[in-house]
Amino acid sequence: MKGMKLMTASKEYPLLEKQAKALMIGEDDWIANTANLSALLFNSLENVNFAGVYRYENGELILGPFQGKPACIHIALGKGVCGTAAKNEKTEIVKNVHDFSGHIACDSASNSEIVVPIFKNDKLWGVFDFDSTEIANFGEEDQKYLEKIASLIFNH
Repeated sequence: MKGMKLMTASKEYPLLEKQAKALMIGEDDWIANTANLSALLFNSLENVNFAGVYRYENGELILGPFQGKPACIHIALGKGVCGTAAKNEKTEIVKNVHDFSGHIACDSASNSEIVVPIFKNDKLWGVFDFDSTEIANFGEEDQKYLEKIASLIFNH
C-alpha cells in the first residue's frame, strides 16, 4: 500500500498537474505521453492499483499504456465503467464497483474506480482509467484534477 489516507490530498494535485505538463513538453507521441502520465499518477495517487489509458478505435476501447496488473484488452462501448464513460463522454466515479451493474473485474482487488474521457479535437479519443483497492477512493476533487490532466494529453 502506498499510504493510509483514502484520497490524494487536494494540495498535491496542482503539483501533479505541473509534473504532467513538464513530462509532455516537446513530446507529441501519445504512447510516450500516456505511458509517462500513467506512471506518474499510479505512483502518486493514494491506494491506486491501476492507472491506464484505453483508446477508442473501431467502436471499442483498446488497452494502451498502463501501470498495474494485466488488464482487459478490449472493452465494448457501454460495457463496464470504462465503456460507460466512453459512451456517455463524461467522467464516471464508482464508489463500489461491486454495486456497478456490468462491472468488468480485471483485478479482483479493485473496489472503486474513476474513468475520465480523453478528447482530441473535441472528439472522444479514449479514457483514462483509475482503479483503487479502497471503497469510495475517488471524489469530486479527483475528478476536477484528473480531467485537467487528461486534457493535457493533446493540449499541452
